[in-house]
Amino acid sequence: MSSGGINLTNQFLIAMPGLAGDTFAGTVIYMCEHTENGALGLVINKPIDIKLKNLFEKVELTLDRDDLAEEPVYFGGPVQTERGFVLHERLSDDGGHYNSSLKIPGGLEMTTSKDVLEALSNGAGPKKVLVTLGYSGWGAGQLEDEMKRNSWINVSAEPGIIFDTPVEQRYDKALSLLGIDPGMLSQEAGHA
Repeated sequence: MSSGGINLTNQFLIAMPGLAGDTFAGTVIYMCEHTENGALGLVINKPIDIKLKNLFEKVELTLDRDDLAEEPVYFGGPVQTERGFVLHERLSDDGGHYNSSLKIPGGLEMTTSKDVLEALSNGAGPKKVLVTLGYSGWGAGQLEDEMKRNSWINVSAEPGIIFDTPVEQRYDKALSLLGIDPGMLSQEAGHA
């Protein structure tokens, strides 16, 4: 547990309007890990101009899943943007595992090893996936500082927003988990 605050693992971080013009303006981040040493998450609502079938071709695999081939790859964050991160539903404990997977307590799994792509290319693998290039990372205490500056608000993650909600609705849907109407958020800090 991070000292002096809430653990944001398996939560959505929702960028506040004050982050306009920032890399993270308008983003929703699914938090995969948050410890006293730092935090790691994946942006779930910024598709980039690459389709999954193209990403698979780059790693010399074919993607035989019609439900996924035309899905976009997402900008997961500014760190290691040449590296793929696969956010997917948790595999049953007896259903095998991948070489490099992070089981997110109470939540999803994030896999960085190529074997998850190989499983998907064979028509197997997790049913629900979101693939990013890059991730969002924070050093020790950095995210806590940003939270204090009201750069982000957090709410328990809802997988349906990641996998079943059209991308342009994910930000508003995440806010609605908090009962917030996006129109109520002002760019200006201050008191209501």
